[in-house]
This record gives sequence, structure tokens and C-alpha cells, in this order.
Amino acid sequence: MKALIQRVSSASVSVAGEVVGQIDRGLLVLLGVEATDTVSDIAKLAHKVCHYRVFADANGKMNLNVQQAAGSLLVVSQFTLAADTQSGLRPSFTPAASPDKALDYYQQFVQQCQALGLNVATGRFASDMQVSLLNDGPVTFLLHS
Repeated sequence: MKALIQRVSSASVSVAGEVVGQIDRGLLVLLGVEATDTVSDIAKLAHKVCHYRVFADANGKMNLNVQQAAGSLLVVSQFTLAADTQSGLRPSFTPAASPDKALDYYQQFVQQCQALGLNVATGRFASDMQVSLLNDGPVTFLLHS
């Protein structure tokens, strides 16, 4: 599993002009599920995302995680993160999980983050989504399970 996380002042996701998820301060999480991912990858990545220290403490150092910074998560499924881009000029999606597996793992990831105490908003799986964000920093990291 891969999670591209971006520290945001605010973020929202819309489907057909309707806002389906939004947060103020927190992390926008673009989540990609690969065919080789296992159930243990879900908990591992959820823990990493929720505890990754990317928010500034009183000294301006990145020492606080999203919960310590009183932030939320906006989790959006992004199968293109699983693409193989090593050769050619067109991505291959062979490494991506099947839609059924990806949906299951996506939902479990969201539940794991909620179980860790985070307020979690979501996009709508397998929909054409428009994501808006105000990137804070910018601060962006690619995390792997």
C-alpha cells in the first residue's frame, strides 16, 4: 500500500459538484492499494499515517502527528499510485489491486484510522473526484506499508 500524504490547511473532495468530504487542518491522504498487499499492510500503514510527525511543535520542528496537532484526515482512493511507471510513456496498472480488494482495503484503512482516534472524511471510491486543497508548507510525503 502507498499513501501520499499532504499537510493541509483545508481540503475537500467533490463528486458531480457535491462535496462528499472535507476537513480543515490535517492530512490529505491519497491511498493506493496494490495486488500484493496483505491485511497486515493496512494496520501498518494506518499507524504510520496517523503517527507520522509532520506538524510543527512550539519550536517550529516537525515533531507532532496529526492527532497531536488537532487535525483530521481526508482519505481519497487513488489507484494510480499503484501504477508501474518504470518504462515507456504510459503507466501500467498491472500492480494495482482488483477493485473489490482495493475497496475492502480502503474501507479497512479508514476504519483503522478512526480506531486510532482520528476524525476521518473520505472521498467516494471509484468515482470521478475533484480534490481541492490548500497545501500547508508545502509538506508532502510518500509512505509505504
